[in-house]
Order: sequence, then C-alpha cells, then structure tokens
Amino acid sequence: MNLMKQYIVIAGNIGAGKSTLVERLCDRLGWKPYFEPVSENPYLEDFYRDMNSYAFQSQLYFLTDRLRTHKELQDFSGPVVQDRSVFEDAEIFARNLYEQGAFNERDFATYMKVYDLFVSFLDPPSLVVYLKSSLETLRSRIDLRGRDFEADISDEYLTGLNNLYDSWFENYCLGPVLAIDTATVDIINRPSDLDTVVEMIKEAMKGKQEDLFDVFEEH
Repeated sequence: MNLMKQYIVIAGNIGAGKSTLVERLCDRLGWKPYFEPVSENPYLEDFYRDMNSYAFQSQLYFLTDRLRTHKELQDFSGPVVQDRSVFEDAEIFARNLYEQGAFNERDFATYMKVYDLFVSFLDPPSLVVYLKSSLETLRSRIDLRGRDFEADISDEYLTGLNNLYDSWFENYCLGPVLAIDTATVDIINRPSDLDTVVEMIKEAMKGKQEDLFDVFEEH
C-alpha cells in the first residue's frame, strides 16, 4: 500500500484531546478536519450502560462508519486531519473489549474478519500522531466535558485502552508515527503549545514525504 498524501491521524484514548488538536491544527494550517461522530452511534449510551450486551453492535457500527470515512479521505484530494482512525477501532477498542470479556470469542473473530478484509483495500495515513495521556489526565478531561454517557467509564477500561495504545503505537509499521506526551505538551491548557506540536509534526515528516512538508511551508 502507498502512503496517502497529506493525511494525518490524531490517535489517542478517550479524553486525550484529539478533537481539540484536530480543530486547532486545521485552523492553523487551513486543512480539512474530520471529527469522530460520537453522538451519531445509536448504540453508544446502551454500550456504556451494558458493555457485554452491546459491545458487538457498537463496535461494528464504529468500524463501518470509520471505514466509510477512511475511503472518503482516501478519495479527497486536499490535506486532512482525522480524529481517530479505523485501526484504533479494531486494534485497541474492540481488542480491549475482548480482553476484558465483553466481546465473546465468536463475535470478536467475526469482527476481525470484517476488519481485516476491508482494511486490506485502504491506504494508511501519511502520519499517525499519538496523544499519550495518563489515567489521571484522561479522567479529569472526561469529567470536565461532562458527557452523561461517559460518566460511568471505569478506570479499568481506560487503563486497558492505554496499554493497548502503547503496544499498538510501538508496533505500528504502516508509516511515520509521532508520540506526544500530553503532560508535557498540553494545547488544551496552554494553547501556545500548538507551535510545538506543529514543529514536531514537521520534523516527523521531514524527508519522508516532501508533498506534505511543502504544505506546512506554505502556511
């Protein structure tokens, strides 16, 4: 597969600050943002209330929606920044549910078969930026934004996601990656840190994809 030109994914756990970074990066660079449509998943509230009963339905909805979005991004000619990728849906969220017993063996195998098939037709992003956050940071940001359906998310669930994110990031081999520690670089509480993020992204892409680097230079 070939790297998709001018396509950055912002990856990270629930409450890591992905949407904020997508918005501010696109405002700065004039790129097109693609946000995660959290409110549109009709299973989400049921899922957070009873994960065992609604894991398969909720994750399958997310997967198909993300696959459709990825295909749209693949066909889009301009530069884009996406809030979470299809890879995270399967490799982190679905796998975490499986490891915690909410996904049974049969459902998880079916889910991964669908994922593996469709992802084989997609091109990876040109850069993955991973917002690495502690449990304490995630919990404080989740509480701050006050979404009712996130109120009952357990520390165990968030910790499981964090562990899988770390493993996934370390083993990701489809293209360039960049990890940002949100305890050190915090654009939510220090908007000026966006300058640091832009420079880190430029450095991560330098020499790896000239078309993308040139777009940064133009803004």
